[in-house]
Amino acid sequence: MRQRAKITIKGAVQGVGFRPFVYRLATEFGIKGWIINSSQGVFIDAEAEEQYLTSFVQKLKTDKPKNAFIQSFEHAYFDCNGYNDFEIRKRDDEGSKTAFVVPDISTCDDCLNEIFDPGNRRYLYPFTNCTNCGPRFSIICDLPYDRANTTMAEFEMCEDCKAEYTNPLDRRFHAEPTACPVCGPKVALWNEKGTTIYQKHEAIKKAAEFIKSGKIAALKGIGGFQLLADARNDEIIKELRKRKRRSEKPFAVMFPSIEDVKNECELSMLEESLLSSIESPIVLLKRRKRIKSSVSPETAIGNPYLGVMLPYSPLHHILMRELGIPIIATSGNISEEPICIDEYEALKKLKGIADYYLVHNRKILRHVDDSIARIAGSRKMIIR
Repeated sequence: MRQRAKITIKGAVQGVGFRPFVYRLATEFGIKGWIINSSQGVFIDAEAEEQYLTSFVQKLKTDKPKNAFIQSFEHAYFDCNGYNDFEIRKRDDEGSKTAFVVPDISTCDDCLNEIFDPGNRRYLYPFTNCTNCGPRFSIICDLPYDRANTTMAEFEMCEDCKAEYTNPLDRRFHAEPTACPVCGPKVALWNEKGTTIYQKHEAIKKAAEFIKSGKIAALKGIGGFQLLADARNDEIIKELRKRKRRSEKPFAVMFPSIEDVKNECELSMLEESLLSSIESPIVLLKRRKRIKSSVSPETAIGNPYLGVMLPYSPLHHILMRELGIPIIATSGNISEEPICIDEYEALKKLKGIADYYLVHNRKILRHVDDSIARIAGSRKMIIR
């Protein structure tokens, strides 16, 4: 006996690979019908034999993508429509806009492996992402979450990216920000006048060289600009404090790897888990005693704790691979002002602070500061 169910799922179900997950699940159980992103969440119209439809509905709840959060799940049964296949339909813009927009998600292991695989077409590409990672909140223009409603709309996918985007077995199936070196955003290095002096990977390599030589670089990240400087260099950190008008407040430090963090700080399992989480916050860690630290005392003057972070975007990972040293990674602004999100705005507001600008042409719609957290009493505490 065939049954038909209309299912409404609300919560963080857009930008987390939920539609591809449902499509594959529908294929597994022989479900016919459709799924659509709406301004309120996800709507599914599913039809199949009773036993398969029941299993389908149950697994929607229990096997959801790891980054998804279901706030409400409603379903009701109706007469069958006689659907012949299962499809992902175009978005529904009608109704109140209540769907959750997930935060930007740090680079997943699969994408990271591709970035550093010389045989992969995304080798050293700083905008690699998939349904499990990449920009979300910082690039979305409107709900529902679809490529046309993000700042990626201006980048037309090449044939290879389209093939991945439309392949249900590919992890980039309906990955809205997906891109590659052929069709996606590009990176460039500007001097203090805004003149492009290097492009593509050469821009990243040269930025790393300048930072190591004692220069301050402004990096356009996922949610805004960061100011970067060699965390080992007393004099350049003092100069950064002077230029940024930040006399004593500690600076966050980005380390190339978790092993480098362990050499500098005490790190419990809970702290390591928090530091490596998909949110990639700055984590306050207690500095090791009686070691010769590679991090300048000017970073956190008189403070036994250090604000530590790991690279979380492809651009950060590639840059840190080139650097191989801890760096100051602080918000790209003058103290007490919002961080810059546009490269031309940064050129004006960070004039006299940054020596170089590592920029790209993917627009940021809203600034996102790095979160700050710590572990206290075996519990996570959000400070910012």
